[in-house]
Amino acid sequence: MVDIFYPLQWIADKVTYEVFGIAPDTRLAASVNFVIYDVMKIFVLLAVMIFFISYLRTYITPERTRKVLGNKKGIKYHFLASLLGTVTPFCSCSSVPIFIGFVEAGVPLGITFSFLITSPLVNEAAVAALWATLGLKATLIYIISGVILGVLGGTLIGLLKLERYVEDFVYKIKVGQQNAKPEELTVKERVSIAFENVKDIVGRVWIYVIIGVSIGGIFHGYAPEGILEKYAGKDNLLAVPIAVLIGVPLYSNVMAMIPIVESLIGKGLPIGTSLAFLMSVTAVSLPEMIILKKVLKKELIAIFVSIVAISIIFTGYLFNILL
Repeated sequence: MVDIFYPLQWIADKVTYEVFGIAPDTRLAASVNFVIYDVMKIFVLLAVMIFFISYLRTYITPERTRKVLGNKKGIKYHFLASLLGTVTPFCSCSSVPIFIGFVEAGVPLGITFSFLITSPLVNEAAVAALWATLGLKATLIYIISGVILGVLGGTLIGLLKLERYVEDFVYKIKVGQQNAKPEELTVKERVSIAFENVKDIVGRVWIYVIIGVSIGGIFHGYAPEGILEKYAGKDNLLAVPIAVLIGVPLYSNVMAMIPIVESLIGKGLPIGTSLAFLMSVTAVSLPEMIILKKVLKKELIAIFVSIVAISIIFTGYLFNILL
């Protein structure tokens, strides 16, 4: 099978061994080569994925979304909201204002949570980075599990009828009418918007990519082989919940976490445990909870965190069994 990223590996080898003059077969060489190659590969896929999704997104407006989801019930609408979460805001904190807009516009609470759960987990940047580091199979698992978590979590919250735990003022806010049709964009304008999104998102995440890949490079080159497999392998039944408990209080950009998770897997950490850790860090971040505290009562926030954490633990165990 042809490796389309071979030119990037060639560049990484040249820079590591010839430009930097680092001796091959050393821990330092392994770390430096890993960092150079992964940074280039992630940025290439990042730019392509963001451009493609951003172009498609020019056909989706908030008004159309609210029209489709407003006052609708049923599993298919949870699924639709979860899918929408995969192609909307880049991080959990930026997805919260849209979540609030959904509630204000009459979208059922459970469906808004299907969106909120999936949005920080799965997005074009995360997909690009995961594909670049762990491959297509792991990426598909990540996408499918993120969507399923959104559907199940939102459905459960909807069944529990927790609207009383939303602050009263949210329901009293009137969303402005959007009767006017959005201006039709030309292909050139859509391409321009997509390029601007590439510049904006890459401009915001490049430092996280470099930090994450650098930390991953340290693990890749210096962590003893098999140490994680020994203490957090499939035979340790508590490894997945421990990984989630560690991840929930943390806050990190998903772009910084993926290269670290890649290195952990390379050192023997099972993929299910690794993905559970990744999901727990990105799906229930502290900044997101602080913002949600303005519109949700603490009981609903606690239920939200608990449902997501339990779902992630189940997903981690499932993938450790399957893979």
